[in-house]
Amino acid sequence: MDTALPLFPVTTVGSWPRSRDLLHAQRRLRQGAMDATNFRALAREEIRRCVEAQEEAGVDLPTDGELGRDNFYSFVADKLDGVRLMSLAEMLDHVEDREGFERLLDTLDVPATAIRNPTCTGRLRRRESLAVEETAFLKTLTSHPVKVTLPGPYILTRALWVPEVTRGVYASKEELGEDVVALLQAEVAELCRLGVGVIQLDEPVLTELVFTQGRTRTFMCAALAARQDPAEELEFAVALINRVTDTIHELSAVRSALHVCRGNWSTREETLLAGSYRPLAPVFERIRVSQLVLEYATPRAGDLMAFGGKELGLGVVNPRTEHVESPEEIVERVEEALRLMPADKLFLNPDCGFATFSERPMNASSVAEAKVRAMAEAAGHLRRVATPTRT
Repeated sequence: MDTALPLFPVTTVGSWPRSRDLLHAQRRLRQGAMDATNFRALAREEIRRCVEAQEEAGVDLPTDGELGRDNFYSFVADKLDGVRLMSLAEMLDHVEDREGFERLLDTLDVPATAIRNPTCTGRLRRRESLAVEETAFLKTLTSHPVKVTLPGPYILTRALWVPEVTRGVYASKEELGEDVVALLQAEVAELCRLGVGVIQLDEPVLTELVFTQGRTRTFMCAALAARQDPAEELEFAVALINRVTDTIHELSAVRSALHVCRGNWSTREETLLAGSYRPLAPVFERIRVSQLVLEYATPRAGDLMAFGGKELGLGVVNPRTEHVESPEEIVERVEEALRLMPADKLFLNPDCGFATFSERPMNASSVAEAKVRAMAEAAGHLRRVATPTRT
């Protein structure tokens, strides 16, 4: 483990709000009006400003804000052969259960044309790395250890698997999952050699499996409803995740982290999933990961829990509200967690990203900075009153 980190390290879940210029460039890139080299140069300037903002706010473990991505998982269409972005409206023309899919679209509070799903249309091949080049650049901007975020193998397999389109290439979702795991294993191996503080896998739809009994009653990251029994889906997810995290642990002392939330596409809390993490506790116990990064700043997350030897990335600010939590509020939440877990097992982070979907940020950069600053002030207080060693 990285001994450079202080107690109660402050970090983010990954994404940061994009500027208007970057969003405009992203649209032009998608339309073919800007080449990838010019877009990358613009994105890197924004990443530079994002890292400066994080460090000025007091972040101990910065990310690149996912600023070169359109969202946390569909960006793989730009990196992999065999993947095409399809809007949810386009997918309506392909799915067998058209009526059920239309009901799903009716639940959205975003246009069906606004969110694109990476759909597997050919054999997967890594055309370029998912995050290695961006991470190498990030490391030139900071002396801190860095966090790298990647879509987890389960969400990626589920999103890519659109049977009516994909079955001509892969016979089953399980066969597709084999290639997804191999791609991610290659990616994390390169990141470990590069030297990072944390590799975080994002698997938000695990909550959807336990809260909706396998039926997508609310929109979760464009992943279609699982058709298997939820218990079977969870077994499938655990097996995929462990194969990727095992690769991390076999190669280095890099922390592996797993982020699980309840959706982050709307500021309307009533449209998002709700429920305690308790139904997932047996699953979390079996997943071989260093740290769980979980929502706890919203009442929808239920009661705090201890997680059997794992670190907890404790969500202490809500990325979807303009209200900036006070350092005192954050300290109170951490003190509650300290009744269950030792100080050296707690990291502080927002519940989720500030802009999971680039075109649909949850907050302005100024609010994100203020929330991170409040976390850092709370961490400073907690360090002054806690045992000054990290194991």
